[in-house]
Amino acid sequence: MRVVIAPDSFKSTMTAVQAARAIADGWVDVRPADRLTIRPMADGGEGTLDAFATLAGAERLPLDTVDALGELRHASWVRLPDGTGVVELAHCCGLTTIGHLAPREAHTRGFGLAIRAALDAGATRLLLALGGSASTDGGLGLLVALGLSVGRAPQPPALTEQLGNAALPAITAVEWAGVVPPPEGGALVLSDVTNPLLGPDGAAAVFGPQKGGASLIEEMDANLAHWAAVVGGDPHAPGAGAAGGAGFALQLWGATTTSGARVVADAIGLREAMQDADLVVTGEGSFDAQSFSGKAVDVVRQIASEVAEARGRELPVALVAGRQDVDFHGLAVALWDLAGERALADPIAVAREAGRQVAMSFR
Repeated sequence: MRVVIAPDSFKSTMTAVQAARAIADGWVDVRPADRLTIRPMADGGEGTLDAFATLAGAERLPLDTVDALGELRHASWVRLPDGTGVVELAHCCGLTTIGHLAPREAHTRGFGLAIRAALDAGATRLLLALGGSASTDGGLGLLVALGLSVGRAPQPPALTEQLGNAALPAITAVEWAGVVPPPEGGALVLSDVTNPLLGPDGAAAVFGPQKGGASLIEEMDANLAHWAAVVGGDPHAPGAGAAGGAGFALQLWGATTTSGARVVADAIGLREAMQDADLVVTGEGSFDAQSFSGKAVDVVRQIASEVAEARGRELPVALVAGRQDVDFHGLAVALWDLAGERALADPIAVAREAGRQVAMSFR
C-alpha cells in the first residue's frame, strides 16, 4: 500500500513534522512493507515555517526579534532556493511566545522586524504566515518596524512608545515615506481567515476573546476603527481581520492575501505525492466546524478528491485528530478518545497508537 501522511500541527502539543512521524511510526508497526510518504502540512498559522523548512534546499536562518510584549526573542526565518523568504507571525510574536495574555498591550513589532531581516538579507519574494497571533494592534507594530512614522496626541510618557491596541486612539497621523517597500517579487500573505477588520465579524469580536479581550471587544473594535480612519485602506476587505488586523496592515503595505494551505500544499508537492497513493492520512489538533473553512485538513481532502477525479480511482482520506467535534465522513481517530489525558501528556506516543489503529483498519 502507498500512503501519504500529511497532518497539520497539533497546537501546543506536536508540530506537523512530529505528528507525521509519529503516525508513520505507528503505521510501520503494523504494516512495515508499505511505502509511506511524509508531507507535513500547514495553513499559514503555527507550523508553517517548519513545513517550508523541510523542503529540499531550504535554509533556516536565525534572527533576533521581540515577542508580543517587546521582550527579546531568538527566532528564525526560512530562505527557499529561489530566494523566497518565509516569515511566520506565530513563531515571532504569537500567543505561545508570551506567558500571559495582554489584549491591550500585545503587538506585532516582532513580526515586522523579522520581515525586515528577511528583506535586508536579500529575499526576493515573501511568504508571510499569519495565525496564532497574541495581538489586536491592527498591524501598527509591524508597520512601525517596517519604517512607518506615527504622530500621536499628547500622552503620559509611559504610553508614548506603546504599539498595542490601547495605543491606537492616540495616533493622529502617519508618514509612509520611510517604509521599506515589499520585494520585487511581491509579498503573499498566507491565511485562511477572510474576516474584515471591523464589526461583528471583525478582528476584535471574533478573535479578541481568545487573546484575553472578551470584555474589551467594543473598546478594541473602536480603537481599530480609529486606526483605520487615520491610516486609510479598506477595513472591510476580506482577510483584513486576520491576526488582529495584521492582514489589514499588510494589505496596506502592498501584500496580497491567499489560501495558506494551498500555497503550502503546492510548495511541498502534495498533489504530486498523491498521484499513486492508495490512502492519505491527515490530521490536526481539533477537528471542528472551522476545519471545513480552508484549514489544512480541508485542503488536503480537496486535493485528494481532485487527484481521485483526475485519475479515475478513489483516494480515501483518514483523519487523526486531537479532538473530534464534528463528523469527518471517513475513518477518523481522536487522540482524546483513544487515551484521554495521556493524549496531552504524551501526544507523540498516542499519535503513534493512532497510526497503528488506522493501519489496522486496512489489514
